[in-house]
Amino acid sequence: MRFTASVRTLLLAGVAGVAFPASAFAQDAADPADPASAQAEAARQIETGGEIIVTATKREQTLQETPVSVSVTSGETLERAEIRDLIDLQTVAPSLRVSQLQSSANTTFIIRGFGNGANNAGIEPSVGVFIDGVFRSRSAGQIADIANVSRVEVLRGPQSTLFGKNASAGVISVVTREPQFDFGGSVSATYGNFDQMVLKGDVTGPLTDSLAFSLDGSYNKRDGYVEVVNLDERINERDRYSVRGQLLFENGGPLRVRAIADYSKIDELCCFAGNVMAGPTVPLIFAVGGEIVPEDLFSDRTYLDTLPVNEIENYGGSIQADLELGALTLTSITAYRELRSLSQQDVDFSSADVVSELRDQAYDTFTQEVRIASDFDGPFNFLLGGFYFNEKVDQTSGLTNGEDARLFFDLLAGGGVPGTLSTVEAALGFEPNSIFAEGPTTSEHFTLDNEAYSIFGTLDFQPIDGLTLTAGFNYTKDKKDFTLEQTSFDPLANVNLVDAVIVGQIAGALGIPPSSVDAATIAAFQQANPAAFQMIAAAATDPDTNPLLALQPLQFLPPFLGVPNAVEPGRTRDDDFSYTLRAAFDVTDRLNAYVTYATGFKASSVNLSRDSRPLPEDYTPGPYGSTILAPSSPIRDAGLAVPNLTTGTRFAGPEEAEVYEVGLKGDFPGVRFNLALFDQTLEGFQSNVFTGTGFALANAGEQSTRGFEFDTVVQPVDPLVLTFALTHLDPKYDSFPNSTLGDLSGRRPAGIPAWTIATSATYTHEFGMSGNALIGRLDYYHESNTQITDGLTGFDTDAEGMAIARLFRREVNQVNASLTLALDMGLELSAFVRNLTNDRYMTQIFDGVAQAGTVSGYPNQPRTYGGTVRFKF
Repeated sequence: MRFTASVRTLLLAGVAGVAFPASAFAQDAADPADPASAQAEAARQIETGGEIIVTATKREQTLQETPVSVSVTSGETLERAEIRDLIDLQTVAPSLRVSQLQSSANTTFIIRGFGNGANNAGIEPSVGVFIDGVFRSRSAGQIADIANVSRVEVLRGPQSTLFGKNASAGVISVVTREPQFDFGGSVSATYGNFDQMVLKGDVTGPLTDSLAFSLDGSYNKRDGYVEVVNLDERINERDRYSVRGQLLFENGGPLRVRAIADYSKIDELCCFAGNVMAGPTVPLIFAVGGEIVPEDLFSDRTYLDTLPVNEIENYGGSIQADLELGALTLTSITAYRELRSLSQQDVDFSSADVVSELRDQAYDTFTQEVRIASDFDGPFNFLLGGFYFNEKVDQTSGLTNGEDARLFFDLLAGGGVPGTLSTVEAALGFEPNSIFAEGPTTSEHFTLDNEAYSIFGTLDFQPIDGLTLTAGFNYTKDKKDFTLEQTSFDPLANVNLVDAVIVGQIAGALGIPPSSVDAATIAAFQQANPAAFQMIAAAATDPDTNPLLALQPLQFLPPFLGVPNAVEPGRTRDDDFSYTLRAAFDVTDRLNAYVTYATGFKASSVNLSRDSRPLPEDYTPGPYGSTILAPSSPIRDAGLAVPNLTTGTRFAGPEEAEVYEVGLKGDFPGVRFNLALFDQTLEGFQSNVFTGTGFALANAGEQSTRGFEFDTVVQPVDPLVLTFALTHLDPKYDSFPNSTLGDLSGRRPAGIPAWTIATSATYTHEFGMSGNALIGRLDYYHESNTQITDGLTGFDTDAEGMAIARLFRREVNQVNASLTLALDMGLELSAFVRNLTNDRYMTQIFDGVAQAGTVSGYPNQPRTYGGTVRFKF
């Protein structure tokens, strides 16, 4: 069999589900050199919901025949709905959730309630993103404007047997249009509110009889919709552009080669986080001359002492070669990419100059995939592949105290009265004004080298007509080597308040200066005077006799034990065998059923944050973090313990996924439907929780989600296509005893709506036989009311943090609409509105940075609207 060009671009469009919107039936079949043909084909796709050819099992099938769970959105729908990046894709893919956090580089993708990876460079997402068959390992490399898209496929559930890389929760596969041997292209200009200007263009055509090219570019600029009152500026803007060039070699012979090179740049003031609960520290912000907008998130007003900087460069290239060897097809995809991300944030989110953060990240990634697929006439067919991944991550980051930091923390220590820090400095022998002094307070350098390979494949067997039995496997071997370094400059953070008293008391008893009291002196004193030592230790750990203990909340940036060290090697080594078993049966010519059991895997992730801590089995701290009173442990016994060292994790172990799924697909005149029922479990789900200064990375024992996905396409009359997609999720922490909030076992995970709806209506009015058409589209997206986060860590107890978190919930009701006049000569005029009703909600909440009891949150985007002029030639 000879694969068509459109099929070759889909060779990595793996398996995962059944739901698909009306747009999923669209197939790019029009001649781009003929505007009339292009317009007529676009109208036909929307009117009739024509079939789409995919290779969800790496072989050519219609979407309706494919026994997998995959929702597909065509490039035509992306244009009509004004969807420009993956963040907006969720409004047409109900099992997908996308949220953007503190910067343009931090976006989280979640499928069926599973997903993570944003804001921590050591975590690969549980949802893998592939663009033209190339794995994009970090969200910062995935969110640029989508140009020249043929289709976007959202594949649900583990994908290991058809994708070589981590994909324990699902896959988003973006397939772009490849070069054509007929000259054509398009140009478009969009203008919208907030002075949005979007320019796009693409051109394609032949260079020789066997070599075609394409070139596309986009520019997207928009004013921010959040006013920074004191700086007379606006943030949450858009300022990004991208260019991409492609070459396609095809001469009718067995070899076909596609080469792609691209570059994108983001330079934006993003992102706004507002106050949703004003804690006890807020009056202190005002006391140092700062201002905030308390508990009014949707006013779109804020105060900052500096504007947020977000600069992202993303570039690389890939070569895909397909060689036909009779009934076999050999495919190779080689890619190299670089990603650079620089962000600087005012993390106290006020006009007071208290704390800011700088983060500079670099990712260099090489991937190689080779696979061979058969197309035999007999009952057996197979696919066998190998995947190699090599990535280097380098992060330099740090926190800086501003000119108001000293006074703010002095007031915090003294209950609103200044002078406490000066007293402490005198008592502990510090330089005057050294605690929380203006300047760097932490400096960090993290690296991660990740090398992995996998072997994967599937075998199909058709014992009788209509029945296909499939078995698939994946063996993955993954190794990571990492280094963690941090310096904490604040003198108070570098002293344990229990140990300081013990050293001082021993020095006084021996009549020597405290600087002369070392570990040997302490051990000798304890052995010679056990009763006296016991009395000193009791007094040092009693808040009534050691008032310094009240200052411990100010030691939130303690010294850091670097990795690797004599106890912690700074590496992970994982391997796993995953598999898929599936039976698919054609009940009738119009009704198909399947049942699937699949497992999946994602390797260990590393906590590249300032809250990385040794595992409890490596270190046990003493009371109030004391090193002197700490019991025996490998780190203490090796003499590695630093003041105020606590425990946590350096990395989280692998995720192992398991899913049972039953699906039914029907295709009848005027009606198509899909139903999938599933029970999906992730053992060792990698939970990444913000703690107020860094991240706590830990494995949940087990998290499961049961539910169903149903969608239908109804065409009651020729011009009208109606779609309805419904997802129901019932998630549960089956076991999570060691979360940062305590034991969450048996609880429902927050942030996962029970019900999600995506529905649309598209009406196409043709003006006789002229080839002109008026196309109207209305879509509605709904997420049922759900708690936003499991809990907050900035409160006195876990119970209080979880109780406060229950106050914050989210419900989404978003309406989008567009109207397009498509003329036969290639001109299109469109008007659009997104979030028509201006529905506002919080996307996420988190603890205020170094402000216990304060809660901040991210709002969604308000209503946007505008018009587009597009010409296709």
